[in-house]
Amino acid sequence: MAFYQLRKEQFIPAGLDEVWGFVSKPANLKEITPEHMGFDITSADLPEKMYPGMIITYHVKPLLGIRMRWVTEITQLEEKRYFVDEQRSGPYTMWHHQHILEEVDGGVLMKDIVSYKPPMGFLGAIANRVMIRPQLEAIFDHRTKALEKKFGG
Repeated sequence: MAFYQLRKEQFIPAGLDEVWGFVSKPANLKEITPEHMGFDITSADLPEKMYPGMIITYHVKPLLGIRMRWVTEITQLEEKRYFVDEQRSGPYTMWHHQHILEEVDGGVLMKDIVSYKPPMGFLGAIANRVMIRPQLEAIFDHRTKALEKKFGG
């Protein structure tokens, strides 16, 4: 079964406290996700800030507008440095997403490392080349623009 990684970096011209305050608030995920993904958080009583062990449930339309349930867990978190979300149920065989923040001159460097395995073995490898990887690239391009609109850059 194929395993893939997507790595992204973005400079955000804002303070670490402000950036962390935004990215560590689960409700803000919808704001940086493309509308066509049909992303809706379905967790009841969503807290203001994420914490290790937190389970977040969503509905998302990752493929052909078909609505799916996605469940992730915040498995690791160090305040103002990083957090990791891992899929517990959803469209991937495996999903591990590291969000890393680094204070740099004039702002914050945000790094993402997404490690994932598509479903369906060999067919998933083909789907990754044709649809999945391009869609992930487009989602991160959208997120970059959304964060530029929010924080400048």
